[in-house]
Amino acid sequence: MPLHDADSRRRGDDRGSADAVVTVAMNGVTGRMGCNQHLERSIVAIRDAGGLVRADGSRIQVRPILVGRNAAKLNDLAARYGVADVSTDLAMTLADGSVDVYFDAQTTNCRAESVAMAIAAGKHVYCEKPLSEDAGVARELGAAAAKAGVKAGVVQDKLFLPGIIKLRRLLDSGFFGQLLSVRIDFGYWVFEGQIEPSQRPSWNYRAEDGGGIVLDMFPHWQYVIEELFGPIESVVVLAATHIPERVDESGAAYPATADDAAYGILQLANGVVVQVNSSWVTRVRRDELVTFHVDGTEGSAVAGLRDCVQQHRSATPRPVWNPDLPNPVDFRATWLEVPAIGVYENGFKDQWERYLRHVVDDEPFPWTFERAARGIELVAAAWRSNAERRWVRLDEVG
Repeated sequence: MPLHDADSRRRGDDRGSADAVVTVAMNGVTGRMGCNQHLERSIVAIRDAGGLVRADGSRIQVRPILVGRNAAKLNDLAARYGVADVSTDLAMTLADGSVDVYFDAQTTNCRAESVAMAIAAGKHVYCEKPLSEDAGVARELGAAAAKAGVKAGVVQDKLFLPGIIKLRRLLDSGFFGQLLSVRIDFGYWVFEGQIEPSQRPSWNYRAEDGGGIVLDMFPHWQYVIEELFGPIESVVVLAATHIPERVDESGAAYPATADDAAYGILQLANGVVVQVNSSWVTRVRRDELVTFHVDGTEGSAVAGLRDCVQQHRSATPRPVWNPDLPNPVDFRATWLEVPAIGVYENGFKDQWERYLRHVVDDEPFPWTFERAARGIELVAAAWRSNAERRWVRLDEVG
């Protein structure tokens, strides 16, 4: 693996007018998310744009090293994206003094061990969520990162969606008055593989490999809910495996052991009630694959991935229940679009840029391992609620 001479590079702790070159070892980029969002649309996009401009006019440049188990896939990606360096030996890569940051987008059950190795090697760490399947392990990794003096962050991409940015603007303006409730509706039909190939990897449906929609999606719901609406106090969840058998990438049938849908209610500390439906076995009849419907005393809003609409109290129609007559109100027509302010970048790229500035220039980056552990606590509470068929407080699993 030919590596750049360390003396010819500007390290993240070296201030001056020369560019800072950050070498990022990217593990898990042969997967869909790691390749599309992190490699192509984030790191390669930043590199091809000439890096990030710093306050002194210099730039933060990125140099990726692609890491994984499949050499053929890595070489194919390297050729496609113009990446010079690949490695199938994680330990050797982490031992290389020129590597500044370790990024992990592997399957969940592999992440904690690799992240611990990177911290022990003195590398800054940025990784996909969830950090692990256990909140205690996540907190231990956070403590290890702090002790080692490395900067650790976790992807929380939903916060950077245009629809959520617009929704946050409504919240910050006091548009809703007193918040009452939130309804999150997420999901789509993931093909089982018999008629059409699945859109998601087979490990997503095997609990033993870190699969399941609760583990995949509830960390997202935690950071969106707690950053926008308030701390989660307790939860009741029913999880289900609706499709018991699926077909994997090789065409072989396998038992689906992980949950493919979860139906939850969350009580926030401020009294707000949040309903969350998460499903890979539902057909979409809404504007986007995920919607956040927020109701308050003075107004309501519905945000998706990119768009957000609002309805103020003064513009709320007065429907009257009468099933014997056609509905006279065009409810969709009574909502107004929340306009965009500025240009919205890809959410993954936006957070990558903030993390790189955090590493090089120590700019604030609040999405730490400690905060990521909170999302895993929500997962644990959801799992316990489903197993014991009861409400579970998050402080029971903390």
